[in-house]
Parts: sequence; C-alpha cells; structure tokens
Amino acid sequence: MCGISGYFGSIRDGKTLLERMTAAIAHRGPDEQGVFTTPQAGLGHVRLSIVGLGDGQQPMSDASGELTIAFNGEIFNYVELRDELKARGRRFRTSSDTEVILHLYDEMGEACVSLLNGDFAFAIWDARRRRMVLARDRMGVRPLFYTTQGNTLYFASEVKALLAVPGVSAEIDPIALDQIFTLWAPIAPRTPFLNILELEPAHLMIADERGVTTRAYWTLEFPEQGQTPAHTHEGCAADELRALLSDATRIRMRADVPVGAYLSGGLDSSIISALAAGMAPQGLRTFSVTFDSVEHDESAFQLEMAAALGTEHSAVACRAGDIASVFPEVIRFTERPIIRTAPAPLFQLSGLVREAGLKVVLTGEGADEVFAGYDIFKEARVRRFCGRQPGSRIRPHLFRKLYPYLPGLKQQSPEYLAAFFGAGDDPLDDPLFSHRPRFKGTAATKLFFSAELRAELKDYDATEELIGRLPEDFGRWHPLHQGQYLESRFLLPGYILSSQGDRMAMAHGVEGRFPFLDHRLVEFAAKLPPEMKLKGLTEKHILREATKDLLPSAIGKRTKQPYRAPDSHSFGGPGAFNYVREALSEEAVAAGGLFNAKAVAKLHEKCSTRPASGFRDNAAFVGVLSTQLWLQTFTGAGRKAAAA
Repeated sequence: MCGISGYFGSIRDGKTLLERMTAAIAHRGPDEQGVFTTPQAGLGHVRLSIVGLGDGQQPMSDASGELTIAFNGEIFNYVELRDELKARGRRFRTSSDTEVILHLYDEMGEACVSLLNGDFAFAIWDARRRRMVLARDRMGVRPLFYTTQGNTLYFASEVKALLAVPGVSAEIDPIALDQIFTLWAPIAPRTPFLNILELEPAHLMIADERGVTTRAYWTLEFPEQGQTPAHTHEGCAADELRALLSDATRIRMRADVPVGAYLSGGLDSSIISALAAGMAPQGLRTFSVTFDSVEHDESAFQLEMAAALGTEHSAVACRAGDIASVFPEVIRFTERPIIRTAPAPLFQLSGLVREAGLKVVLTGEGADEVFAGYDIFKEARVRRFCGRQPGSRIRPHLFRKLYPYLPGLKQQSPEYLAAFFGAGDDPLDDPLFSHRPRFKGTAATKLFFSAELRAELKDYDATEELIGRLPEDFGRWHPLHQGQYLESRFLLPGYILSSQGDRMAMAHGVEGRFPFLDHRLVEFAAKLPPEMKLKGLTEKHILREATKDLLPSAIGKRTKQPYRAPDSHSFGGPGAFNYVREALSEEAVAAGGLFNAKAVAKLHEKCSTRPASGFRDNAAFVGVLSTQLWLQTFTGAGRKAAAA
C-alpha cells in the first residue's frame, strides 16, 4: 500500500514537481519515497512497505529499463502468478508483487489486469510505445485521480498531490455537491473538485501522443430475472462460498509484517476475524470502536467475539466531543464533503492500529453489498409487497420488523409507517425503486442550498444522471440485484471504500484489506438466486449458513445493525468547538456562497440546544459543516470571496 503520482507530457523540472506531489501524500507511504523522470513522463512514489520489505522500492523498472511502474496496493495472488511466470522462463530480481505486474505487462500489455486479484491503482510508463497506462482495481478500493494542464496529464492517489501542480486550483463543482447531497457521493469520474476527475473502478486509461482514452476492463453483472440460476442447491452453494471466502482471507494474510483485523461485533467482521485467527500461528490482534451512546455501541458483542477467538483485543473509545475534535482532519483526508460522521471514529481506529505497531488490517466491508445485507434491500422488498398488496393488514407488522435497533419506529401507527417508508409512492418499474426513499430523504437537505447555487444547478437531477449510467441489461435483472448493483457500483467505491475506507486508514499509514471484495467471490455471489441472499427478511442467509460453525450463536444470529456514529449531537453541548461556530457563522456561510446563511444559522442553533432527531437535520448539519470545512481547507476562502 502506497501513494503514487505522475505526469505524461513535457514539463520543466519534473523531478522537483514530483517531489512536491509525493510530499503532499507522504502519509500514505511513510517508509520510503522515490521519483523517476524522462523528458516525456515522470512517476513518483511513497511507500508503505508490506511485501518485499528490502527490495520493493519504487518507481520500479524492468531489466530492460523500458517499463517503469508506480504501484499503490497489493496483488494478493502474486505468489501463484510469479510461479507461473518463472515456469515460462521469467527471471525475478525482487520478492515484491510489484515486479509481477511488470512481467505480466511485458507479456500481455494492459490485458494483464484480468489476471490480477487485488486492490490496486498503478501507472506504467511504457517507453517502447511512448505511452502511460493507468489502471484501477475492479471494486474501486484504491483511488486514482487525474487532471490536465495544457497538453500534460497529471495523476495521483489523492487530490492533494494534484493541487501541488502549478495552475491546478481547488474550486467546488456544484453538480458534485448536489450529488453528495442526494446520493451521498459524486458519480465518478466527477469529484468535488471542478476539472479534477477520478479513474473509475475497473477502468484503464491510456495516454499517448494521440490523446487520452479510458475503458472498462471488467463489469459487475447479474443473470436475467427468470434465468435458471447457476447454483440451485443451497448446501453446495454454501460449501463453495466457504471455500472461496477462506481462500480470499488466506491470500489477504500474505505480508512480511503482522496482519490484524477490525472487529465491529457484527456478522461480517466476526467471520473474517474467525477465519484469520485460524490462519495466524502467532495469534491475531483485533481492533474496534466503542461509543458512549447505547444506540451506537456494540462493545458487548466485540468482547464476546474476541474472547471466543482468543485474540489480543484493543478498542478506541469514541466519547462525546471526540468526533468533533478530529472532524477537520477527517475532511482534509476525505477530500470531499460528507453527510455523516461515520468516517471520524474510523480515523481514530486506524490511529489505534498504527500505535499498536501494525500496518495491515482485514475488515468485513463488502459483505452487505455482495450478499444483500443492508436494510435497504429488506425495505425495498416490503415496499414492493405494499405496492402489489395495498390493502394488506400485515403491512405495519412488516415495517416494524425492518429496524429493530430503532425502537421509536415500533411505537408508530400503521399510517405513519406507511408514509415514512413511502409505501406505494414509487412505481414498481422505477430503476431506482430500492433507493428512491434514501435519495428523497437525503435530497431534502438541499433545502439549505443558497438561491445562487439553486440558480446555477437549475433543473439538474442527480437521480436522472444516475439512471443514465445504468447498464443496458439493468432492467432485466431481479429487483434485489438491481439494488445490489446500485450499492456496489456507486455508494461502495464513492463513499464506503473512500471516505470510510482508504482515506481513514491511510491517514495513519494503515492498509485495509477486504476478503468479501475478492472478485471471485463477488462474481460467485452475483450468480446466486436472490432468495439465497435475502430469505424472507433474513439478510445474508447463505453467508450465515456457510459460516455458522465459526461464530457464537448470539453473533451468528444477530440482525444487521449498520455501523453508525452520532451526527449533529457530536458538535453541541458545553464542549462545542470554536471552529464549528466560525464555519457555520452567517458571515462564513455567506462568503462560501453555497448555503442559505440564515437557514443554516437556525439549524445550528437548533442542533446546539438539543440533538437533531430527524435524518434531514442531522445530514444537513454534517453536510453543511463538512462543506464549509472543505472550502476552508482546499480553497482557503469562500467561493464568493475567491471570485472577488
């Protein structure tokens, strides 16, 4: 795991520029730094040494000197690939996975990405063909951003490095902001920075004298609805799933340094920790976050699972005020506005891991997308039932079963519940049916947009753009698979793996690894019948069946409790921080030009006197505050002030 930077085109003093770019992302690779330059191109690298500790320095060139790579991430099947290459007569000078990519590229060109099982973003300078090749992993675990100045392409693992390029400045993209305040994240390749883009997951970019082209090399696909499923016997499917997940975990334990695991107390991280504990002869270290709030805390389950596995367990306590204390740093690393505070405790958690002397952790992230674990999938199933059976008497009972961790909902009337979940509101053939209530609820935060921003956005609709990005076969998939695609293709890389994943871990030089996102497992799960994943209202049914011998009953049978953190409540009370008052002052908000200053002042006052109870106010408070901090951090001033 590392950070990369580079350029393709003729510039002055490329070495000095690359040194500035790599310095901006030094937190991603505190162990080593290096640069490589030619008259046509340059590569920079900061290294977090995990595999090939003594001989994996980058940028790395092949024996001919004609191929040079800067690589961020890990290739987990590099051992098998290296053995195959050696059998074909290839000779290796290092023990690193980086050199494996160089040899594969030498043989196959950019098609080599089809053989890589890993989380990666890399750039290869191909001097023979005078071209730069960029690639990003299938699920979007590792980031890669780019921009152009004149005829030169610049790229890096984080936008901070691109802002070190002369002529590249930070300006908010209003459409990206609208997307965040509707969909939770921008639709790639768009980013919050105007004219700075990201390479999409599972995409290649090739830059040469003819220009720059991008294309997908892999797509997430589901079978047509009604098609005979590839797996019809549940027992056989569970056995195959267990074998795939075990192997995905095994190869992600490969490292020349100790590997730990995050343990939330939920099903997914407990499964991964259990598998990893059986593969760690020296014992496994586990790490978790605890909360003062009973609504958010899962420490009892964390301790029960750690005791069952016999791990050396450590926890970081996220107390009142802790989220607010680190939030400005969180925004500096997310590099984007966010509408939830959930990344902040994970920022603290990765700091704990680093303090413990570890660089690598396994996590259970991805299981909810791959095996339909989120409540939104169950909610969509109930809403579809209500749309088909509007007079059913069991509707309120189904709604009450959806969110057992929200006791307030159980006390509501059937009429309130039907309205709350939008039962019957959306046409059943709406391609965004599963997510429409979430998008509507989030878009309500745009009530706080300024008149100027509204005028600039005009009639723009983020959901319509999202529909336009859906694959041609989307309408022929089962409704559950449609919902899974929306989560996996957009929210997972756009928010979960970035703001909560890579950015929070790499802020402290920690690499997260995700066995559930092994592409073999993702492809296998996509072909499973929907009822094996969501059986009635039981989420991740096949995963539970495949791993039921690994966990204590109390954890194995737990209903999904999504990871959440206190939102507006984190910033109020007697310990309120001055930066919050300053960022949300009428003067600062007016200078930013993005929000209605008087409406924000009322929201701030409301949330300061008592915790916001509704999603809209919580999301709006965090969204406005994070946007104001984004402006301060990256532009140094509000939009209006900068324009003046």
